[in-house]
This record gives sequence, C-alpha cells and structure tokens, in this order.
Amino acid sequence: MSSVTRAGRTRKTGHRRPHEHDPIEGEASANAALTEIGALPEDDARAAELREHVVMVYAPFVRRVALRYRGHGEPYEDVRQTAMVGLLKAVHGFDPDRGSPFVSYLLPTVLGEIKRHFRDHTWSIRVPRQHQENRARLRVAIGAFEQEHAREPTTSEIGGLLGMDEAGAAELLQADQAYRALSLDVPDSWNGDGSEGTSPEDRLGCEDQGLELVEERESLRPALARLPDRERRLLTLRFFGDKSQSEIAAELGYSQMHVSRLLAAVLQQLREDVGACDPKDSGARDAKDTVREPKKDE
Repeated sequence: MSSVTRAGRTRKTGHRRPHEHDPIEGEASANAALTEIGALPEDDARAAELREHVVMVYAPFVRRVALRYRGHGEPYEDVRQTAMVGLLKAVHGFDPDRGSPFVSYLLPTVLGEIKRHFRDHTWSIRVPRQHQENRARLRVAIGAFEQEHAREPTTSEIGGLLGMDEAGAAELLQADQAYRALSLDVPDSWNGDGSEGTSPEDRLGCEDQGLELVEERESLRPALARLPDRERRLLTLRFFGDKSQSEIAAELGYSQMHVSRLLAAVLQQLREDVGACDPKDSGARDAKDTVREPKKDE
C-alpha cells in the first residue's frame, strides 16, 4: 500500500492491475487472451483462466451498458447480472478467426440479453394499471380452476371468478398476453395428432458452415471434370469413400506406393488447373489450399 495526500487528507491506494490504469492495455491483453482461447480445448484449465481475465477487463464496459437501462422498470442489479450473462456468452461464443473486434460481438450479445430480460419480465405494451394489478389475481384464479376441473376456464367463468363481466374478463386476458410475450422456446401446438409442435427458434435460420466453401468447390468443379476416369475414381475412393491408400491399392490392383504417387500427381494437377483460372483471385488461391492429400494415411 502507498499513501496519497491531497488537501490535508491521506488515503491509501493499492496496486492495481495494469488494465485498470490503461484501458487500451487491458483491451490488448484481453484480445491476446481471446486469440489464445481460440487455440485451446473448451474445457482446458488455461482457457478458463483466460476467459476470467477477459470478463474482468470488460466488466466495467458491460456495467456502463447496463446503467443505460436504470429506471426502466427493472432493478438495476437484475439488469447488471443479465448483462454479465451476455458478457460470459460473448466470451464463449467469440471467434477471433473472423477478424472482427471482440467489442463488435460483445455489445449486440449483451444488448440482446438485456432486451430478452425486459421482454420476459415487463409489459410489452402499455396497459392500464388496473389490469396490471389484476393480473396476479387472474393467474391465481385460472390455476385454481384448472387444478379443480382439469381444464381451462372459459372467459365467462373467469369473469365469475374475479367478479367482473365477460367483457372485462376478455380485456384482462388480452392485457395478460401483453405481459407474457411469445418465447422462442415455447412450441407451437400445430400438429394434428396432438403432439408438440416446433418452436419459433427451431425455424430460425442459422449459420451455414459450408457457405464459405462454395467458391472453392465451384473453382474445383471444372478442373475435376477434365480429369481422366481413373484419376476421378481415385479421388472418389480417397476423399468420398474415405478409403486409405492401402485399401485403394487393394481395390485397384496397384501397390500402395503407386497409389501415393498417383494421388500426389493428380492433386498437383488440380492445384495448377485452379491456379491457372485466375492467379490473382483469392478464391482460386483458397481452392488450391483445399486440394491437398491428408497427412496421415488412415
């Protein structure tokens, strides 16, 4: 500990971590940690330690984001904890190989968690306060009725339970729907056989892992079409039949060494053909990189 004197007052200061003095230095160390995490197994102890460091660096930023929602109808502490959940998800889901800065992935993730929290815990539209107060009575009354009668009550029955007419009960039910916004996890009851349907989340699109390979495949297609039948069969057995060089040799009546030489020659020919399409084209270079024999003969 050291002492700092200011205006007649003395206060003690502790040794702070470097990123607490210099946010840029902290961000640089976090980026280095994220890069290292990308090369480690998910359950590696070192990866867990690095994730903890990244969380520590970006926690002040996430708290500032949460502060924007203070006074919006939810306790700040709940919003802060939700934002920290978003930070943890961002640390686990970030892919440094994409070349984007971490904060550009972090901010939408945190904001998404916060908005989901407000969607699940607050009214999605403004409704009269009377309906907000009666909602608790409505849920209790419906729950008790279902337990006793093993079915949902009708609107008129709900009105009788709450001491209001059918129109008032219908209006209260509509207000209740404003609170219980549709969840992505709730399945639709569309199946005619009474089985549980798919949820909206199941129908959302997802990242196509093969999309980045389209250009490479299209670059290879004409080069493959020009190969003689023997070479095409050789590639089919090796890369699509998942056969080892020894298995191919036995099937074609060649020696394993001869199969190895044939594969090396045909792959080299493909690399040259793809490169000849357009040497300056990055897609062609990427396709050349994909045309290679596995290192290990399984």
